[in-house]
Amino acid sequence: MARAPFVVPALKKHTATVIMAHGLGDSGAGWMGLAQNWRRRGMFEEVAFIFPNAPMIPITVNFGMTMPGWYDISKLGRDLDFEEILRTQDEPGILRSRDYFNTLIKEQMDQGIKPSRIVLGGFSQGGAISLYSGVTNKEKLGGVFGLSCYLPLSDRVMNQIPENWPNKKTPFFLGHGTVDEVVQYEFGRLSSKLMKDIGLENVQFNTYPDLGHSADPQEIEDLEKFLQQTIPPEGDGQSAGL
Repeated sequence: MARAPFVVPALKKHTATVIMAHGLGDSGAGWMGLAQNWRRRGMFEEVAFIFPNAPMIPITVNFGMTMPGWYDISKLGRDLDFEEILRTQDEPGILRSRDYFNTLIKEQMDQGIKPSRIVLGGFSQGGAISLYSGVTNKEKLGGVFGLSCYLPLSDRVMNQIPENWPNKKTPFFLGHGTVDEVVQYEFGRLSSKLMKDIGLENVQFNTYPDLGHSADPQEIEDLEKFLQQTIPPEGDGQSAGL
């Protein structure tokens, strides 16, 4: 059972929510500094930030060691190709985490937050689940982002997309370092291409030279701009539904 998420509440009237999921072996606390930095700079004052915690599960690639993970990984490394990753995926674990992310979205909607004012995203495994959840979501989200990740179950994702495809035009932000030693840069690039090929109309793939499996200031600045565009303050005259 996953621990409850960490929450950084909105400073003003709560009109938008960002759900930011961590990577394998980390916790929600690992990314709270992002929201705290924006708070110090007086940004996103209407936004609540939710940092979920993955359940403790055995991870095959780490010799079955139990750690926080959104799904099991049986193979990893520079020598793998994308097709092999897709062949060895933990589909039940991915779907279970997708369902949990959807629960977090519903909880925000139950509090009166419009889905178009909810942004879902994450890093590594958390980013992968966010991309999958965003592509297949039955609600029209404000935006989706994935850092240093790929689109899991991309070989069968079309079967999970709702008939009216609410997120066909939703902005997707992908960021990836060129020297990522954990999730190959090529996996991110191929995922971005596949997302466009299946019909997503607003996919942005950002490349960060000489960046490994982490985020750097330029990527965080680009993410900041993405959030400013997708969930602008409601007081500035822009409609939350746009």
